[in-house]
Amino acid sequence: MAASTSRSRALPVAVGIFAVGLLAVVAVFALYAAGARDLPVWLNLATLLAPVGLVVGVVSAVVQARRG
Repeated sequence: MAASTSRSRALPVAVGIFAVGLLAVVAVFALYAAGARDLPVWLNLATLLAPVGLVVGVVSAVVQARRG
């Protein structure tokens, strides 16, 4: 059975977005533990990339499963 699998480009992008968001969460915790209290807004907003990446990944997987 030589079935060609069409790979979605959205899934690796979603993993990358999730990873950046997760790194931002780790950075916020590390900076807070180090004593920093007023963190930059961009860093706090970057933590929102983790759930965005998760949603994009789940939607991409569901769409790909429905096609296949």
